[in-house]
Amino acid sequence: MENSEEQLPVTDHPENFSITEEVITYPPKFEKPEQQANIWLRSIVSLGLYLLVGYYIFHSFEMLVMITLIVILHELGHFIAMKFFRYKDLGIFFIPLIGAYAQGTKREVSQRESAIILLAGPLPGIILGIILYLLYQDNPFLNIAGISYYTISLSLIILNLINLFPVYPLDGGQLLNRVFLDEEGWISKAFVILSAGLLSWFAWENNFYVLFIFPLMMLLRLAGDSRMKSVEKKVEESGIDMDKSYEELPDKDYWAIRNILIENMVMFKDVNPAPPYEYSHKEEKIMTVIQSLLHRHLVQDVSAVGKIFIFLIWAVAIASPWLLNVDMYFLHRFGL
Repeated sequence: MENSEEQLPVTDHPENFSITEEVITYPPKFEKPEQQANIWLRSIVSLGLYLLVGYYIFHSFEMLVMITLIVILHELGHFIAMKFFRYKDLGIFFIPLIGAYAQGTKREVSQRESAIILLAGPLPGIILGIILYLLYQDNPFLNIAGISYYTISLSLIILNLINLFPVYPLDGGQLLNRVFLDEEGWISKAFVILSAGLLSWFAWENNFYVLFIFPLMMLLRLAGDSRMKSVEKKVEESGIDMDKSYEELPDKDYWAIRNILIENMVMFKDVNPAPPYEYSHKEEKIMTVIQSLLHRHLVQDVSAVGKIFIFLIWAVAIASPWLLNVDMYFLHRFGL
């Protein structure tokens, strides 16, 4: 990458009647090396830990494989949809005792694309579960590796149904927040806080204390977003155009924003400001914060009719067990 330069005229002594130029050379902004291989390595390691902890809980290899395949099917739905919409840095990461999540980044986020991505996780599992349930009704003795179609179908339906609940950060909660609420508004923040409270209550009532990690992360993120807004305001006051991607950001602006971060964020107090223009051991973290500061565009491309259509899809999926007269006893075992 070529260095960007700014030329500043410096006037020498008046009697010399000459002008010299001082050239300030800005090193290129920090670029993280290709991480795709590392992303998949992390995915494989997280899957290994997930299986190890899961076997300790289930004590049944067959049940563990069934649950894991259901989780993978769910996340593959998100992954394929994000891949179709050209998301970058894609990966699937597993969280022992909790589940998994598909990760990807994109600067211009569309409401329509977001709705498709979020629904692409639970809907295939629910549809497959319904098909297997109907096959079970025709032949109750059907099974895979000793696990009946009944158990597989209801597991598919219930685990994906839970993800459609309108509680953040479940898929249903993200769908509500992204399509029906203003993500930057106070209503959205109140919804996230309410969701954190509901998750905390559920974790406490069911002695599922590991679930407390989600409310904690959600509240920490809200606090972090508030601090980032303050830093973003200082960057904008400096005259730097933030309405661009990291790739479009001039090297000069990178180093200017970097100095603002060092001045205003405790985590970077041990980093020396520029000049001199030298990368620090925290440069990748600095790059990540700068990327998060650059304005992300949420394309409001879902009309009122579209929102009604999305709501109907969500409502039918939620009601599908009752519409199909699924065995309610099994549902009660899941606490529904």
